[in-house]
Amino acid sequence: MLKQRIITAAILLPIAIIGFFLLEGLAFAVFIGLVVALGAWEWARMAGFTSQPVRVGYAALVVILLGLLYQLPGLAPWLLAVAVLWWMAATYLVLTYPQSSRLWGGAGGSLLIGLAILLPSWQALILLKQWELGNWLILAVMILVWAADIGAYFSGKTFGKRKLAPQVSPGKSWEGLIGGLLTSLVITLVVGVYRGWSARELILALLGAALVVAISVIGDLTESMFKRSSGIKDSSQLLPGHGGVMDRIDSLTAAIPVFVVLLWLAGWGAL
Repeated sequence: MLKQRIITAAILLPIAIIGFFLLEGLAFAVFIGLVVALGAWEWARMAGFTSQPVRVGYAALVVILLGLLYQLPGLAPWLLAVAVLWWMAATYLVLTYPQSSRLWGGAGGSLLIGLAILLPSWQALILLKQWELGNWLILAVMILVWAADIGAYFSGKTFGKRKLAPQVSPGKSWEGLIGGLLTSLVITLVVGVYRGWSARELILALLGAALVVAISVIGDLTESMFKRSSGIKDSSQLLPGHGGVMDRIDSLTAAIPVFVVLLWLAGWGAL
């Protein structure tokens, strides 16, 4: 398993670097769209559809919608508003699972939820890429999420006792959440001091980082909730040793739209 993980990571890393940081414009949108389409194919399975025609059809629908969004950039603010509302709702659904499953709207409702997760994350990345220091902003949100994951793993393994959401993901603990949050906040603090941010800027950055990390955990738990409901362990086996695409991007699908909204509120870029 470890060998598989290393080989897969060695293949994917250069592809990810080229796709995220070297591609521009339409090429970047298509690259991210491919990742999202694969995520949609997996999400249909988590929504309860095992038929390949249905899963491929759902992925094709997502591709069509992405094409429309690319042609209609004025819809971006509305799409990000949908994302914010959805992740607020998702927090409630995760905390009240399994009772909350009756609110999903069945398989059809689950597919709509998939759109609320996948489309805004694509749109948010497109916006980030266009803003000043776009590549650095993309890297920043990824580092926040990855650092939180790493911090949560080690602190949870060392100190974890109180379960965070036992009905959704029994392995996660409050101690892990706190450890992951502190890891990301320390990184934010170091960057802020290095770049000479004012006290106000530093406080806002720390608050924003905390919110982004918290919502990234909800993204992770949301996918776990749907996988648990459908009785599957991984979203797919597309990435040997790593599971599926959604298993790798679940936290980012939540974190990136919220990150973009916070930067917009801070006056960083235009929607």
